[in-house]
Amino acid sequence: LSDSRTKILFCAVELFRQYGFKSVTMDDIARRCGISKKTLYQYFDNKNSVVSAAMAWYKEGIRCQCDTILGNASNALEGFVMIKVQFDNMYKEMNPMALHELQRFYPEGYQQFKLNMENDVTAIKNNILQGIEEGLYREDIDADIISRYHMESVLMIMMPSVLLNDKLNLFTVNRAIMEHYIYGIVTPKGEKLYRKYKEQYLTK
Repeated sequence: LSDSRTKILFCAVELFRQYGFKSVTMDDIARRCGISKKTLYQYFDNKNSVVSAAMAWYKEGIRCQCDTILGNASNALEGFVMIKVQFDNMYKEMNPMALHELQRFYPEGYQQFKLNMENDVTAIKNNILQGIEEGLYREDIDADIISRYHMESVLMIMMPSVLLNDKLNLFTVNRAIMEHYIYGIVTPKGEKLYRKYKEQYLTK
């Protein structure tokens, strides 16, 4: 990607995360990037094309970050916790209606988002299998089912539901679901290690 195109996608993602997809205009994106709308249209025909490209770029960036985290982690459990810390930071800045608006008003962008979901499921499944080999996750887990279940639970909190209200935000709900997931899959050895990682990574 050219530097200018990357800058546009970065600015667009920032705006979409903060304000959702519906209210952000091409004028807003151009203004955030410090360019003219004419320049913006040299790279993108319309807002739909910005949304689709932004979703593909954003998901690829997250995938690369997660691969790096997992590659540097000492075991599957540490890798999972470190990735959740990264997502915690994302949720703090995310408009809770963003994904719902993407699905409703920009179906092409939503499909682009969904295209990478199988890669996410595969990454979670591989983490589960690694954790089982390390004795940190239970041997009786069906890695395929649980990885898909966890991915669905992540998506669920980003859609309108009874989970989110004035007192429960994305960050709080995500932390609770993550804790439920981890305690459901760890062995006693894994639980002991998780308490260490919880103190190390999740209490900051």
